[in-house]
Amino acid sequence: MKKYQLRNTIIDLLLRIEKNKSFSHLLIDNEIKAQKMDSKDERLLTEIVYGTVQRKLTLDYYLQNFIKPNQKIQSWVKILLRMSLYQMIYLDRIPDHAIIHEAVEMAKQRGHKGTASFVNGVLRNIQRKGIPRTDSIENDVKRLAVQTSHPEWLIERWLHHYGYKVTKEMCKANLNKKPLSIRIQPMKISREEAMRTLQELGFQVRPSLFSEQGIIVDQGNILKTDLFKKGYVTVQDQSSMLVSEMLKVQPSMDVLDTCSAPGGKVTHIAEKMQNSGSVYAYDLHKNKVKLINKKASDLHLTNINAQQADARNLRNIHADESFDRILVDAPCSGFGVIRGKPDIKYNKQEKDVHQLAAIQADILDHVAPLLKKDGLLIYSTCTVDVEENENVVKNFLEKHKDFEVDASFIEDLPKDIKKSPGITKTGIQLFPHTFQTDGFFFVRLIRKGSYSTLNAKK
Repeated sequence: MKKYQLRNTIIDLLLRIEKNKSFSHLLIDNEIKAQKMDSKDERLLTEIVYGTVQRKLTLDYYLQNFIKPNQKIQSWVKILLRMSLYQMIYLDRIPDHAIIHEAVEMAKQRGHKGTASFVNGVLRNIQRKGIPRTDSIENDVKRLAVQTSHPEWLIERWLHHYGYKVTKEMCKANLNKKPLSIRIQPMKISREEAMRTLQELGFQVRPSLFSEQGIIVDQGNILKTDLFKKGYVTVQDQSSMLVSEMLKVQPSMDVLDTCSAPGGKVTHIAEKMQNSGSVYAYDLHKNKVKLINKKASDLHLTNINAQQADARNLRNIHADESFDRILVDAPCSGFGVIRGKPDIKYNKQEKDVHQLAAIQADILDHVAPLLKKDGLLIYSTCTVDVEENENVVKNFLEKHKDFEVDASFIEDLPKDIKKSPGITKTGIQLFPHTFQTDGFFFVRLIRKGSYSTLNAKK
């Protein structure tokens, strides 16, 4: 791909993310496939797009010192300045003079001489004077928001729940890449064999602490290997693997996954059941059910029945006390996966958290009767918000006296995970900085009594 063509593509992607609130990771993946990019262009595009989105508030803070307060700037020009400044500050492979030259040429192509002159002036001025210091910002919230590019309302929320130290560590972790992790298909290959094969290919790998099926890939592109293409391994975050490990499924069980797409957890469950028993997987969106079926097909799993349905209507499909195990991996704000989906922190508002917590509570209320007596239910989210996590669980347990937190839950955690600072009486909160995973919450509940028996007493 020609140099300016790649830069134009980057600007277009950043504009779509900004204007349409599109998911950056999906746009990047689709563009790479559509353009059939070579690995060099693929890496550069991914780095600049992700980095510019991830650091947007910080970059805007720097730029405001070199642009007149009331000056009107077209969206694409601001995007061009952001991406150029990102490269100047955070990338060292391209010299500043080359970045500025390319930005000016892009401004000429997409605008006119006046635009090019403006872009050149701003970037040259920054190069000459340097970026302003942020450690002089007196207000703790604003300083942390600017330094780590998180909205102030979100910083304040986390400070209230977790204090300054955890909030700062979490925000800093959200700016860094986490290592890729994969899960073996145990009916096709052992972890030892998979690691040996990858090492022979020049990969740097190590075993995961979270799952005996997990492997951390520190170096190497797993997507281009036969192991991935032939379904011997699949990509999954370590914290996500832990959920299926803790569900304690057995081969002959009937299991329900209420909010299943894209299928990482449900296929892990199916593997743990040795491709036997029955696993029912549902998702609200019909097109996402295709993702579940594709992942199951890629991993050669046949015990998964995937269908479209609202989790709050599953009692219209299944009789009460039908399942030995239930997973409610609820729709959430996604604040635990910001490092991989940076647009989340700009697109979500506090009102969204309240709305999601209500939906999460509704789902739990509706599916609870579907669990058998002495059955286990895991409630999980990929967020770090107390309202969506501990508070949802506490409210559920107050309303459903036939449920309680499984007393053996903490003991069943892998020994290294037991040291996590996020363990409480209502679950475990994994922070993104603790184990370099996604931020994740889950708790295992057990049903003490029969739903029908309890209702008969009322």
